[in-house]
Amino acid sequence: MQPFFIVVPILIPIVAGVLMLLFPIQDSKKRNICVEAVVIINTIVTLWLLSHRPDGSFHLFSLSETLPLTLNIDGLSIFFGSMVACLWPLATLYAFEYMRHEERVNTFLAFYTITYGVTLGVAFSGNIITMYLFYETLTLVTLPLVIHTMTEEAQRATRQYLYYMIGGTAFAFIGMVFYSLFCSDIAFTFGGNLDISGIGIHPDIMLLVYVLAFFGFGVKAAIFPFHSWLPAASVAPTPVTALLHAVAVVKSGIFAIMRLTYYCFEPEMIKGTWAQNVVVVAAMITIVYASTMGVRETHFKRRLAYSTVSNLSYILLGITMMSPLGLFAGLSHMMVHAIMKISGFFCVGAVNHQTGRHYIYELDGIGYKMPVTFTALFISGLSLAGIPLTAGFVSKWNIVEALLEGRSAIGYIGVLVLLYSALMTAIYMLTIIVRAWFPHKGYHREQLEGFTDPGWMMKLPLILFSVATILIGLHAQPLLEFVQNVVSGAL
Repeated sequence: MQPFFIVVPILIPIVAGVLMLLFPIQDSKKRNICVEAVVIINTIVTLWLLSHRPDGSFHLFSLSETLPLTLNIDGLSIFFGSMVACLWPLATLYAFEYMRHEERVNTFLAFYTITYGVTLGVAFSGNIITMYLFYETLTLVTLPLVIHTMTEEAQRATRQYLYYMIGGTAFAFIGMVFYSLFCSDIAFTFGGNLDISGIGIHPDIMLLVYVLAFFGFGVKAAIFPFHSWLPAASVAPTPVTALLHAVAVVKSGIFAIMRLTYYCFEPEMIKGTWAQNVVVVAAMITIVYASTMGVRETHFKRRLAYSTVSNLSYILLGITMMSPLGLFAGLSHMMVHAIMKISGFFCVGAVNHQTGRHYIYELDGIGYKMPVTFTALFISGLSLAGIPLTAGFVSKWNIVEALLEGRSAIGYIGVLVLLYSALMTAIYMLTIIVRAWFPHKGYHREQLEGFTDPGWMMKLPLILFSVATILIGLHAQPLLEFVQNVVSGAL
């Protein structure tokens, strides 16, 4: 297959979204059919492309002789691209019902669709320059989604989102420039291809640049202390929140750090240095802080937002072990977290949409009125806590193995951090379930009259994600073999 086809799944949703902005479709039914058709077709094209990987890379254009913009599909691209492609159609279907009575739905769905293409651009980037451009474009196309409701709170959250992303851009830019200057070939190479031995650069300078770039890309991954934009962005409609927290933005941050660590800088050069200690400790602090804040938070959606902050650093903790097993653990939790967290946020959105309730203390007895929603939330909560026979147990077990592999003090501390977080996760997730199914005596049952589960467009994704969470927990081998092929370079 010709490399040119790599650009097709990137262009289809971008062009479709732009056409929606230029030529709005007034009839909601026709608009929904068109959008879902575009998304499904693009998913089919993407999965077909990933299963018939083109030979070589596609050259878009060059900023200079040494700075080409290229697209390429390797094992990590297949992993991230397939995850995005499989989740997007269900997220879009959910959005139709959720946004039914909202304003400016056409604009919302247009940018929602454009974001699909830009995220695939991040996945299919052939070098750090191309990835950086798509990565920053992702910030711009998601801004209209965060500010969609145009409330004062949404505008404040959007400003915070933009400020944090601009700051992250600056730090990531330092790493990109350094790597581009001191690398003869900027194409992503598994194992890294930055060799400072012959260029007269002190190792500590290289390590400092890596740490700066790690935190720069880590802004999107909500690393402490650059995490507060993520809970604030919960004011956006739930389809956006799920998009930000499970599929596109935060996972692009994780993906960029994987590229930086394992495909640009050589992990063996970082392992055992002060730079590794800095990034590992940052991930641990984030896990402890966000897990604790999750217990304290009473706002339903923001509680899950803190859960996202914590779980993203689970992935980073695996990545920063600077080992194949660490990358394997990070990738497995990246996939599992996407499934169980998008399910969790969709449950929150269903409650908000059907009842107008936003706080946990308002949920007494509501499980009996919305059994499908709260059964899905229960499954998601068990998985987030790492309970055996769920997907979350599988990926967290892999992270523990990666931490114990080197038999180092920092690895043992990491295991204790995960145990603490698991306890906090069980508390902040299961207390919601207990309120919903086992309300306190004297709660006002009459106030729940008229509440029901949402329609099929919102329930179907919940059911499918719940089934996937259980199936992976019971039979994770196909997923783990896929991830192992990515880590070993077999893909």
